[in-house]
Amino acid sequence: MNLIVCLKQVPDTNEVKIDPKTNTLIREGVSCILNPFDAYALEEAVRVKEKYGGKVIALTMGPPQAEQILRDAIAVGADEAILLTDRAFAGADTWATSYTLTHAIRKIGAFDIIFCGKQAIDGDTAQVGPGIAGQLDIPQIIFVRAIREIAPGRIVAERMVEDGYEVVESSLPCLISVVKGINEPRMPSLRGIMTAKKAQITVWGSKDLDVDPACIGLKGSPTYVKRIFMPPPRSGGKKFQGDTTQVVDAFFQAIREDQLFTT
Repeated sequence: MNLIVCLKQVPDTNEVKIDPKTNTLIREGVSCILNPFDAYALEEAVRVKEKYGGKVIALTMGPPQAEQILRDAIAVGADEAILLTDRAFAGADTWATSYTLTHAIRKIGAFDIIFCGKQAIDGDTAQVGPGIAGQLDIPQIIFVRAIREIAPGRIVAERMVEDGYEVVESSLPCLISVVKGINEPRMPSLRGIMTAKKAQITVWGSKDLDVDPACIGLKGSPTYVKRIFMPPPRSGGKKFQGDTTQVVDAFFQAIREDQLFTT
């Protein structure tokens, strides 16, 4: 099977800070990691390869340093890796990102399944995977918690819904986005790490893809982030002690003083 897994390098949320003057993320000096949900997508792609045969191609769009997550992907079982990097790609929203990744996938050629994490932790939109499926005009199964079966030309999976899960069958090729509980990502072996260090990473820019310059990067993005801000700090709560009558009286007195209710 030909399997493609889309990955994204994101800022480590434990170190993210916001510039109060510009209301934008301060990225300088902030370490980056593989988007956690993508780690589950990668692991699932490798497991499918191990069970059914084939190869896994790891694909990402980002700055040159995003090469590291591709080497990490090879270390745990990806066979090939492709980095889409070009200043023209900078500032892309989810639509422009989906557009660029779609054209890269078309350049790769025939595939059976595209794996994505359900969302990226730096945007939380969950739009890129469905966007790729839409632009490729292929079926998609989102929020997949388990793959039950893969047979010639079809896949059966369990997808999360609000009140449980449902079993869905789709034709192949298709795209699936996975949730956290689908597996436990493996640690790389020493052999995998050594293989990753020596691996050749394919690099494509805008001129290597059949893209419309007006549809990529910031220029091709129909949406933009207007402002990023931290939620206001929560005020400390009040604790009331005493017998029931005293506590109730104190509670309602506090409500009146804070003018939480009016009559």
